[in-house]
Amino acid sequence: MTTVYERRTAPPVAPAPRRSPAGAVLGLLWAGAAAAVALWWADTGSVVGAAGWLTGIGRMAGLLCGYACAVLVGLMARVPLLERRVGSDRVARWHAMAGRYTVCLLVVHVVFILLGYAAQDRASVVHETVTVVLDYPDMLKATFGAVILFAVGITSARAARGRLSYEFWYYVHLLTYAAVFLAFFHQLSLGNEFNGHAGATAAWYALYVGVAALVLWYRILAPVRLNLRHRLRVESVHREAPGVYSVVVRGRHVEELGAQAGQFFRWRFFGEGMGWTSTPYSLSAPPRRDLLRITVKALGDHSAAVSLLRPGARVWAEGPYGSLTAERRTGQRSLLVAAGVGITPLRALFETLPGEVTLLYRARTAQDLALGAELEAIARWRGAKVLYALNGPQGQRPSLGPEFLREAVPDLAGHDVYICGPHAFAQDLYEALRAAGVPDRRIHHESFEL
Repeated sequence: MTTVYERRTAPPVAPAPRRSPAGAVLGLLWAGAAAAVALWWADTGSVVGAAGWLTGIGRMAGLLCGYACAVLVGLMARVPLLERRVGSDRVARWHAMAGRYTVCLLVVHVVFILLGYAAQDRASVVHETVTVVLDYPDMLKATFGAVILFAVGITSARAARGRLSYEFWYYVHLLTYAAVFLAFFHQLSLGNEFNGHAGATAAWYALYVGVAALVLWYRILAPVRLNLRHRLRVESVHREAPGVYSVVVRGRHVEELGAQAGQFFRWRFFGEGMGWTSTPYSLSAPPRRDLLRITVKALGDHSAAVSLLRPGARVWAEGPYGSLTAERRTGQRSLLVAAGVGITPLRALFETLPGEVTLLYRARTAQDLALGAELEAIARWRGAKVLYALNGPQGQRPSLGPEFLREAVPDLAGHDVYICGPHAFAQDLYEALRAAGVPDRRIHHESFEL
C-alpha cells in the first residue's frame, strides 16, 4: 500500500542559498589546537637531554589529546548550527577524524611520558608505569579513561565496525563521555601548564564546561522539551516495497519543529524492543501540520522491527538534522539521483524543490521501486520528469557514467545534483558527474552510514 499525502497547490518558494560555515568552524578548531601548543611552549624552557625531549613530546601530545577529547565530545553534541548548516555527514566525518587523532595522541602521550619518566628516574618502564598509575594523583581514574578510549577506538575501526551490531557500537560509543570525565582531572593535577597558572586553568575549565553544557542542552534537555511538547505517536504503518515500510507519525504542533524536506530525525520507537536504540531515518514526505513520515528498509534488527509497530506506539524523536535541503541549491534546475531506500529524502525534495526538477531512481527491479506511485503522481502534478535505472533481464547493472548522464539530462552542468544512496554508489556517481562537467559546488550529498 502506498501512502500519498495531500499535495500542495504549488511548490513553496525555497529560501535563498546560504553559505556553509564549515570553513570558519574548522579554522576555529585548528586555532584551539594552536592555543594548546602555545600553553606548552609558554611553560617550557630549554629542553635538555633524552629525558627532557621524551617528556616534552609526551606533555605536548597530552595537551593536544585533552583538547581533542573536548572537540570529540563537542562534535557529538548535535549542535543545530553544525547539524543543519555544516551537515550531519560532514560533522560525523570530523568526529571520526577527531577520534583517530585522539587515540593516536593518547598513545604518543602515554608512551613518551613513561619513557621520559623512566629515563629521568633511571628505572625500567614497567616499574615506572606501576608507580605512575598507582602513586600519582588522579592517575588511576585516567588509566580507566584511557582503556575506555582505546576500546571505543577499536570498535570504531572499519574492520571491527562491520562485524558489530549498530546497537553494540552505539552503547560502547557512549562510554566516550565517561572516558573524558575520568581523564579530565589528571590534566589539571599533573599538568605543568596549569599548576600555578590561573588563566590557563580557567580556560581549560571553560572549554570542558562549555562542551558539557552543549551536550546537556542539545542531547538531553532539548529532546525532552521536544517530546513533551509534541507527544509523537505512530499513526500507521504501510508496506511500500519488499522489505520497505512507511511509518506515519502524528503529533501536536509538528509545524513548530521547523523540519524541511530532505532532513532527518533520530527515532526511538517504544515497541517491539526498539526503545533501546536511536536510529536516523529521513523524512520521506514534506512535514504536514500534524504529521511526519519516514520510510525504512529492513537492513538490521532495528529497521526490520519497524514493520511490527502498531498504531498508538509512543515515539521519541530528536531533530531535525541534516543539510540536504533546498537551501543548498545554486540555481533553478535540479537533478535528484537516488539508489534504493535513498529515495526517501529525495522524494520529499521532489515535491518541494522549486524550478525544473528531474529525478533519476536506481533500483534492482521494478518491484524495488519504493514510493513509485507517489513519484509518478508528483511528476504529473508539477510537470517534472522521472527516470528509472533498473537491472537488465540477466541482472546486468545499468551504467550511470558521464555519457548516460549527459544524454539523460540536457545541460547537466547547469543543474544542482542531489545524491542519496549507499556510499559506493554516491562516490561513483560523484566521479561520473565531475567527469560530465558538473561543478563540485553543485553536487550535494549527505551520507547516513554510521
